[in-house]
Amino acid sequence: MRFGLGDAAAPELELELEMEDVDMKASSGSSPVTASAMAASYNDQIRPLLDAVDRLRQLNVSQEGIQLPTIVVVGDQSSGKSSVLESLAGISLPRGQGICTRVPLVMRLQDGNEPELRIEYGSGSSVTIASEAEVAAAIDAATAEIAGSGKGISDAPITLVVRKKGVPDLTLVDLPGITRVPVQGQPEDIYDQIARIIRAYIAPRESIILNVLSATVDFPTCESIRMSQQVDRSGERTLAVVTKADRAPEGLLEKVTMDDVHIGLGYVCVRNRIGDETYEEARAAERRLFAEHPLLSRIDRSMVGIPTLAGRLTQIQASIIGRCLPDIVKQINDKLSRSSDELGQMPPDLNTVADAVREFYHIVKQVRASLEKVLVRGEFDEYPDDRRRHGTARIAEMLESYASKLPAAAQCSTSDDVVGEPFLAEEMRVLEETKGINLPNFLPRSALLVLLRKKLESVAHVPHGLVTQVWGYVEELVLGILQHHSRSYPQVHPSCRRAVQSLMDKARARSAQHVAELIDMELVADYTANPDYTMKWNDMMATEGHARFLQAVEDHSKPAVVELPGFGEVDVSHLRLQQKLAGQALDLRARLAAYWSCVVLRLVDGLALHVLYSVKRLVEKDLEDELAAQVLGSNMDGVERMLVPTPATAAKRDRLRKSISLLRECRELVANTMDKINAASDDRCF
Repeated sequence: MRFGLGDAAAPELELELEMEDVDMKASSGSSPVTASAMAASYNDQIRPLLDAVDRLRQLNVSQEGIQLPTIVVVGDQSSGKSSVLESLAGISLPRGQGICTRVPLVMRLQDGNEPELRIEYGSGSSVTIASEAEVAAAIDAATAEIAGSGKGISDAPITLVVRKKGVPDLTLVDLPGITRVPVQGQPEDIYDQIARIIRAYIAPRESIILNVLSATVDFPTCESIRMSQQVDRSGERTLAVVTKADRAPEGLLEKVTMDDVHIGLGYVCVRNRIGDETYEEARAAERRLFAEHPLLSRIDRSMVGIPTLAGRLTQIQASIIGRCLPDIVKQINDKLSRSSDELGQMPPDLNTVADAVREFYHIVKQVRASLEKVLVRGEFDEYPDDRRRHGTARIAEMLESYASKLPAAAQCSTSDDVVGEPFLAEEMRVLEETKGINLPNFLPRSALLVLLRKKLESVAHVPHGLVTQVWGYVEELVLGILQHHSRSYPQVHPSCRRAVQSLMDKARARSAQHVAELIDMELVADYTANPDYTMKWNDMMATEGHARFLQAVEDHSKPAVVELPGFGEVDVSHLRLQQKLAGQALDLRARLAAYWSCVVLRLVDGLALHVLYSVKRLVEKDLEDELAAQVLGSNMDGVERMLVPTPATAAKRDRLRKSISLLRECRELVANTMDKINAASDDRCF
């Protein structure tokens, strides 16, 4: 037969058996003439897969986010859940009032000639049980150790291994029964705790929900139905077991055929073991009940009996494993690849000072490469969306702002912008104070220098502000990139921060000295070889404009407001009282304005080149030297701290190594299982 899960698509891994399950044949009355052939096929193909999945579960591969195909048993309290599991396993489980199952119980049933009973829980604890009569007590003892001796619950599982002749090869997870009202000794939120555990197990699509329902209740009112419908609305992975059929036979046929609660994998009705009945006696009584009862005998034989349930679960389990196994293999490989890549990206283990020094210089090399990109070459592929780290663009904006502020600051110091100060008033005062015994009509050089000094003093704060802004930004950028590349070694961050701060203090001092020298050089002499000076002075002193100015000053009949090139409309009425100096004052103003354009150009270009050179020097030389001095020092204190990983780094490396080891073991396990199945298939072909 070809296994399938309900009406779901055919599984990726096709599992073919040559005959139906023995229990299903027995329940239908068919002759088991090919039982040995079927058993061989089952042992060759299905049993290895079941063992592999059980081993994966034992390895706790789910902690890696890989879900395994699981049959999860849920039911309301007193629904008969424990009785169903007892009938499947042929052993007695804990009984009592209230919640009997207080922790998830993973039941691994294995058909075998050599009986074995064993409990596994916690971190590797394993207890062999001497006899079936001691199983319940052993489970109670393990439960008490995990969840306490009271009535509380826990999500830490217990695994019960049952190997005996005649049990179906199944792995089921029995969860605590659902109860809404806490009894004495139970926490007030007992329902919420149970619901969280149940949802965690039934939510994955790899889980098959075995919903245990009592025939004595209306199915739509069952809390277990409501929970399963929340995660499996269509019911395609839900199988219902109806217990206590002998207590409420009336209307049961209609319940399981009308299917008001959408059970996609169908129903199986069973009779619970009563009193001191043996399991064999209980099965015989069950067969008679569904064969002879006037109402229950009308239910189709494919929907009744523990043997039928065992066969259905075995079939479903094989199908879901076949469907999920390829995806499990893919998830293991993908997770292994990601974990290996992540471990490879972590800093290496440093065992000696030499290792630490090599790693330190590797970090410095990375920092230099990143800074060269963002501060020298203008590349920002490492930080495409972080505009704050596009260094050359931000520094260019600062320089553009500086270039526009410098002339504006100078204008604020001119006589025109002082409230009530007439045109050329300051130039007239300076000419008065700098006059001497010399030839007439010659401009005293000292007059130009006085006005130039005043303008330079008024703008000196602008270049100083630029270097402060630039180095503040560069410091922020260097620290950010340095900490990014040394993020695996936060223990050296204080030393790196001190190195950067020391380096920036030196850079600020050099730049401040450079600005001071630029200003001082401008005060040494009024000199320029820039031809723009003469062109601009000639434009402002054009013959027509200069003549209009002199006429307006000398001829009182002319309008006092005149339009002058480079100055706009000006009022010259106050100059008519000092006609001799008026022409010189205009000439002085024109010369200063033309010369100031050259000064501004020198201040802008000179400081811009200084900034670019200083940043390049810092990136290519100074930073490495300063970091080496601070971190390495004379006694290697800084790099020795690198030898001790941070708790977070050590924990992450340990977690990744354990993950890789686990995933490799899981991959090897699945590969060996598939090799075994393929080898068995080849042997049968021959």
